Amino acid sequence: MIDAQGLTKRFTRLLAVDQVTLRVAPGEVLGFLGPNGAGKTTTMRMIAGFLEPTEGSVSVCGHDIVHQPLAARRCLGYLPEGAPLYGDMTARGFLSFVGEVRGYRGRERVQRVQRVVELVSLQEVIDRPIETLSKGFKRRVALAQAMLHEPPVLILDEPTDGLDPNQKHDVRGLIRTLSKEVAIIVSTHILEEVDAICTRAVIINHGRIIADGTADDLLCRLPEHNSLLVAVDGNEAATARSVLQRFADRPVVETVDVDARVQLRLLGSAEAPPLVHVTQALHDAGVTARAISVDRGRMDDVFRLLTNGSDVHPPAKEDGRRA
Repeated sequence: MIDAQGLTKRFTRLLAVDQVTLRVAPGEVLGFLGPNGAGKTTTMRMIAGFLEPTEGSVSVCGHDIVHQPLAARRCLGYLPEGAPLYGDMTARGFLSFVGEVRGYRGRERVQRVQRVVELVSLQEVIDRPIETLSKGFKRRVALAQAMLHEPPVLILDEPTDGLDPNQKHDVRGLIRTLSKEVAIIVSTHILEEVDAICTRAVIINHGRIIADGTADDLLCRLPEHNSLLVAVDGNEAATARSVLQRFADRPVVETVDVDARVQLRLLGSAEAPPLVHVTQALHDAGVTARAISVDRGRMDDVFRLLTNGSDVHPPAKEDGRRA
């Protein structure tokens, strides 16, 4: 369990993080999102115990990260962005060294190293010097060290950075598997990861949380969420628009695609009409729907809406006051 309450961080007179409160329980994967400079990394470092907050508190599995740092850090694994690795060591040697630092000896250390090597698929490079590895394999070595002691809490900063699509798929699957018993925070700029692995997402901007909810909760903020898209031949567009307008309290939006077919968008609403009713109405009017689908919206559109829109808190002035 991660419990952060009122986290605030000031650097001289710059307010970097402002009253961030969040909880993450076992079984949750929290996506932590925000523009560059929003306060993501500063918040992650405070939660991991690498940076002391100006105000507020963090507990990890019931241990205060400031007053009980050793007990708290034993409960968490941290993958920082640009995690430091010893390039002249082999991957096996580095992981064995990390195990020794954590107090493991003999057979137990060997078994723990072997376990994480298999979890992140490092077998083919395990005895190569880290400096010779690709960026993707280096990232997997860094992920392995965060998992070596089987912590109940994982804090992962850009865990799939530098990985190819197959490697991303494997790491996401691993995170989903681990999340059954582990509380996980994933900081990422890859918004598709929210849908792929996160049970919940928090968006931070100018040091403050501006959204917190499931992917569906956030997508609901889009005007086009659950829009109905209907493609028809151009000569049937006017009739189709008239039919669709019966189901809408907002104008139907029309666009022309590359095949000269017309795509009509019936904007979503809290009480969207059943698809079967719309399809039947079009059929009764003699309109052939060439394609019909529901558009949930995209997380990157939500991100732009919230970080560029009216929900955004104004940036902090140097004295910490809002502009």
